Amino acid sequence: MRVKVKHHRHRRARWLVRLLGLPFRLFPRDFDGWADDTITRLGVHATTHVDAPWHYGPTDHEGRPLPTIEQMPLDLMFGPGIVLDMTHKQDGEEIDVPDLVKALTMHDLQLAPGTIVLIRTGRDQYQGQPDYWKRGTGVGAPATEWLIDHGVRVMGIDQWGWDLPFHHQIRRSRSEGRNDLFWAGHLVGRRKPYWHIEQLRGLEALPAQGFHVGVFPLRLQGASAAPARVVAFLSA
Repeated sequence: MRVKVKHHRHRRARWLVRLLGLPFRLFPRDFDGWADDTITRLGVHATTHVDAPWHYGPTDHEGRPLPTIEQMPLDLMFGPGIVLDMTHKQDGEEIDVPDLVKALTMHDLQLAPGTIVLIRTGRDQYQGQPDYWKRGTGVGAPATEWLIDHGVRVMGIDQWGWDLPFHHQIRRSRSEGRNDLFWAGHLVGRRKPYWHIEQLRGLEALPAQGFHVGVFPLRLQGASAAPARVVAFLSA
């Protein structure tokens, strides 16, 4: 899922303009041609991105179509942010409701409709390494649903995915003989649609509260997710 960008240098465009009919002698003196770039491989889940409820399934539990990424409401894309520090959680150890409550209490944080919750795991340090997708904790279904029930519709995490890494989900499912553990945090979104951001970076630079978050996904019609620029606006 590595993104590949091909850069096209300025002078290549000079020949395109010549083929379109403008002689070289009539080129502006300072015209070197334009630079251009081509994204040759970009999965919508390959970079910092926002998952739409459509990613979790085609319909909710009442059979209604779930929204795709271009249907993300604008009023959800900007709001007060808080960071919950979960760096103490070990690889394969799930984040549960008591973890969230403890982090909120520690910094006297309050959840409200419109709050954007960012989960800091510290696993962004492994981005670009082959085992990045295998490293991390994950937000369980009870914790995900608890956030939604407290008015949070947008949440994010600084590791590869929202749930535990796949091999930990599979290990638990097999060892416990359960069919409700795999992708459980995501699947909450089929009952209670929400939007989450994966593969964030730099949460260690933010305070626990006192800032706003802007979430700006590409508007890709019918897509399950989109690469996003996620920006924190700190108070002066």
